[in-house]
Amino acid sequence: MYRVAAEFIKDRIERIPEIGLVLGSGLGSLADSIEDPTFIQYKDIPGFPETTVPGHIGRFVVGEYRGKNVIAMQGRFHYYEGREMEQIVLPIRVMRILGVKILVVTNAAGGINPDFSAGDLMMIEDHINFLGLNPLRGSNLDELGPRFPDMTYAYDPFLRKKLMEIAQELGIPLRKGVYAMMPGPSYETPAEIKMLKAMGADAVGMSTVPEVIAAVHAGMKVVGISCITNMAAGVLDKPLNHLEVMETAERSKDQFMSLLSNFIASL
Repeated sequence: MYRVAAEFIKDRIERIPEIGLVLGSGLGSLADSIEDPTFIQYKDIPGFPETTVPGHIGRFVVGEYRGKNVIAMQGRFHYYEGREMEQIVLPIRVMRILGVKILVVTNAAGGINPDFSAGDLMMIEDHINFLGLNPLRGSNLDELGPRFPDMTYAYDPFLRKKLMEIAQELGIPLRKGVYAMMPGPSYETPAEIKMLKAMGADAVGMSTVPEVIAAVHAGMKVVGISCITNMAAGVLDKPLNHLEVMETAERSKDQFMSLLSNFIASL
């Protein structure tokens, strides 16, 4: 399926992308800055589902950004939408077949670390998979990667170091931490957040981990950024809602775009 989808896209683009971007809730506007863009709607690609989440446009944008050939996902697929693992990681495998070597994953996340505040950016150092599923389950795709991929450095140390250096040069406060994935779509309970904190998580969300696993399996180097759009349940005495996530992502957009733009230019 991923090869058919990749050929469909390849026939419609002029540039071979080297950098892939997964843009999460409220963060898709970065793709609007891509020069000479080619837009490919997910619904038009063979085997692709449509995204159903507010803030996820549902298309690839292929073009040039800060002198680099990129392919950006404006919106992703989530387990809570009823998607199978194969569908969730399909875009990642397609990007690898197209030539992507570096994958930048972004997401909106709830802050667990009490030192965080809504609006912070967090570089993902590692993740915890509470989904209970792995996208590599089943027959191994030998042409993409090994049966048992090592996840010790799922988030590439060199890219993490470079991202932190760029943030320091720009004067952008960049947190570091562990991202935990929960299945959603309900937000976590205060008790679940206490559990995640005890297990070492600094932020929690409902995406990213399957994509990173598939990317590492396929030999891509990964770097990740979470936008802390709200504090998780029980951290503050207030209810959670998706509108807050979108509003905070919008407020953090300028710093997020400046960091990511300069990082990509440095690659």
